[in-house]
Amino acid sequence: MPMYSTSSDGYVNTTISSQGVRHRSVFMGSTFTVFTNRYKPSFNTFQKTDSEAARRARYRYSCFDHFGEDVQRYGYAAQFGLSPSCENEVVEQLVELTQKAAEFAQRDGRMAADEFFSAEQNALVVKNAEEYYRIMFRGHVASWNLRDRHMTETLEALFNHLRHRDGNAKLVVWAHNSHLGDARSTEMGCRGEWNIGQLTRERYGQESVLVGFTTYTGTVTAASDWDSPVERKRVRPALPDSYEALFHSLGISDFLLTITDGSSPVIDIPEPLLERAIGVVYLPETERVSHYFQAKLASQFDSIVHCDVTRPSSRWSSIQNGNQENGKHSPGADQDQRGGPV
Repeated sequence: MPMYSTSSDGYVNTTISSQGVRHRSVFMGSTFTVFTNRYKPSFNTFQKTDSEAARRARYRYSCFDHFGEDVQRYGYAAQFGLSPSCENEVVEQLVELTQKAAEFAQRDGRMAADEFFSAEQNALVVKNAEEYYRIMFRGHVASWNLRDRHMTETLEALFNHLRHRDGNAKLVVWAHNSHLGDARSTEMGCRGEWNIGQLTRERYGQESVLVGFTTYTGTVTAASDWDSPVERKRVRPALPDSYEALFHSLGISDFLLTITDGSSPVIDIPEPLLERAIGVVYLPETERVSHYFQAKLASQFDSIVHCDVTRPSSRWSSIQNGNQENGKHSPGADQDQRGGPV
């Protein structure tokens, strides 16, 4: 039976096979939309070995203190010269932490390595988040690319860390289609945007598999605007000339469609067609403009999972509810079927 526990970095799922082999899976976040709670790992790591280094970390990160949780206010003030930026402070902290790598390598083995990796990644989160909120007012493309570059670098760092520690690793990334499908095969690429799917394919080639999710109608958990209350929303039937409408016309409720063999298409799919992307925000009243884009599915994904009628998942909802009762934080729970693994 799976056993779930929470840590500062994610959910841990441990299973034991019938042969008694222990398998450990860890669920982690890789973005930085909220980063003000990522300071503590640096404090705690340094406090154990170097109290002066811990003091310097606290001093550097205090640069954000008078903005509280309103990181967008910090970005606006720094971008338009209303307040000094914290760029130098977060870079200095990351550099100092990285320079301590050899010291941590000489400590007590696996626990020290894991602790240092967590502290270093959290320092990187703060560094990249500071830049993200500072440049987000310049335009969508720059901030989008920085965010997906950060998530891809986190993916690579985690893969290398686990492979070095355990000798082998396999990662599954769960995100929206717009992050995981190869951006070069969509309007995103035409605008100069990249994403995790594209960067992963460029780095790992056929070792990566991009899987997308599509739906014709149903319900999703989404908001009407950023930082707005979560709502249960009904998804409009897909527009004609879209991949969702094409799959609906097959008359099969749910199916897995293998598109490529890893290098070339194995089936013919009309292209380009419209494709729908429902993210954190869903606006049915402006759906064509807000949520559809042109795409070439055969080169965007390796496989597609189509659920003709979708609904929000219940497993993460139950975990979230249990953690709320226990006073614990839960990661992006109650997500609907809108993304797939890399």
